[in-house]
Amino acid sequence: MSQVSLRAEAGRASGSREARRIRRTGNVPAIVYGKGTHPVSVTVDAHDLQVALHTEAGSNALINLAIEGGDTLLTMARVIEKHPFRNEYRHIDFVTISIDEKLTVEVAIDFQGSPIGVLEGGVFSPRRTHVIVETLATAIPSSIGLDVSNVEIGGSLRISDLAELEGVTYTEDPEAVIMSITTPAAEIVEEPEEDLELVEGEEPVEGEEGEAEGAEDEAEDEDAE
Repeated sequence: MSQVSLRAEAGRASGSREARRIRRTGNVPAIVYGKGTHPVSVTVDAHDLQVALHTEAGSNALINLAIEGGDTLLTMARVIEKHPFRNEYRHIDFVTISIDEKLTVEVAIDFQGSPIGVLEGGVFSPRRTHVIVETLATAIPSSIGLDVSNVEIGGSLRISDLAELEGVTYTEDPEAVIMSITTPAAEIVEEPEEDLELVEGEEPVEGEEGEAEGAEDEAEDEDAE
């Protein structure tokens, strides 16, 4: 996996008021910590951060964080706080990593092909879009492909169906379902209401005859008046 570089300024003050001021200037408040490293509060440029986290590696990008007046640390963005409805970063936690130590990371699943079951009228139902793996930082895949073209209605694929990748270990239950093709829910057809109007020559059912006779009696009383 390729590495990206990002400059950071140290020495920022803490507190929500200072964080708001930093964001108004087009920057993002952040913190750097990890094994053998004291936590350091820093500030990074919002645009540069956006670029660093939108490479093929996504949020698993290896970031060489160059701290002004200090060292350059190999990090990953591990806690990413974003605005609830705007495409803005509010705070980032950078964690220092080592090239020769294995990491546990989440990798996107890339569904490939058009399932037979969908062509036959079934519904594609993904259960998960990411899988957790353990691997070296330099061996983290940008995504893991999964061919779904042969899945029929009622069929499914599990973690055990993912391709074996050198240096990559799946840490979740191999029987966990990733996707399935389900039968579409049957539409509920409303039955037409029964027509209570009598057909000529048809005898009224019990209860209707009394109502009919009552109506005739009322008509005769009105004529008599």
